[in-house]
Amino acid sequence: MINKLLHSSSFKRISIFVVIALAIYAMKSMINLILLTFIFAFLMDRLVQFIEGKIPLNRKLIVVISYACIVGLLSYSLVMYLPMIVGEITALIKQLTTFYTAKHDNAVLNYIVKRIEEIKISSYLEQGFTFLLKYFTDISKIGLQTLLALLLSLFFLLEKPRLIEFTKKFKTSKVASIYVEIEFFAKKFVSTFGKVIEAQLIIAVVNCVLTTISLWILNFPQLGGLSIMIFLLGLIPVAGVIISLIPLVIIAYSIGGMIKVLYIAIAIAIIHGIEAYILNPNLMSSKTNLPVFYTFIVLIFSEHFFGVWGLIIGIPVFVFLLDVLEVTESKKV
Repeated sequence: MINKLLHSSSFKRISIFVVIALAIYAMKSMINLILLTFIFAFLMDRLVQFIEGKIPLNRKLIVVISYACIVGLLSYSLVMYLPMIVGEITALIKQLTTFYTAKHDNAVLNYIVKRIEEIKISSYLEQGFTFLLKYFTDISKIGLQTLLALLLSLFFLLEKPRLIEFTKKFKTSKVASIYVEIEFFAKKFVSTFGKVIEAQLIIAVVNCVLTTISLWILNFPQLGGLSIMIFLLGLIPVAGVIISLIPLVIIAYSIGGMIKVLYIAIAIAIIHGIEAYILNPNLMSSKTNLPVFYTFIVLIFSEHFFGVWGLIIGIPVFVFLLDVLEVTESKKV
């Protein structure tokens, strides 16, 4: 019985999956480079395919032009707008800190601040600011990892047909049985993880644009810093909206009182409605329509194991596992 189990295809597939998972966990110090390379390669490949369908040009030429445009735009944005954005983020942090430490005439606000102190949310905010400070001070390391990821994804796309042809040789080698299983997981990973990341990115961009327009209409200060915060938090499913609402409500109260808070709450509710009822159904598969409880549990555990990256990739990885396990929604009668 045990011998039969050890030689079964299911046991072999699970064993290979566990080995792959352990190998990735062992390389967690390189997780930034691995994930950035995959995300750049996947998104740029989708862009190249889209351009190929519209303009009859050589694939390699499209890849080179696309990367040159992306790198050029990023470089221009960093040179022109980075100092301004850093200044706005600094002012935003000072404004939030001032609000938190000041005494207010409103008894309800004083009670809320007191409760926040009791549950030590300030320590979590401090950890978040420390994390941001660490990343800003270690910008050279992040820049190097981003550059390496861009280069690796560029080489991958330039030689994609040749790479696929070369990799297929393993199918007739002595490790063919292992290759078949790895190919199975790779296809599932690209078709679920990649597409969910792509959908999250589109939703985050749309959410950022709509929210920034709303903030501009409501005369919010530090729009550059706020838009970056909203975009990054928009990459976190469900929880991102809730987290971003806290500083927005604080700033709204600081600049216009409770009426401004009401306006921003209505604006965020409308934008969240657009995201929930228009963007999500069209961009996300049925498997990503998870109960909120599952979503938060996945985010908590993924953040514990992968840090901030876990908040972004937790749901896509969980969706990938659901696809591997063939967990599908039951048909409605």
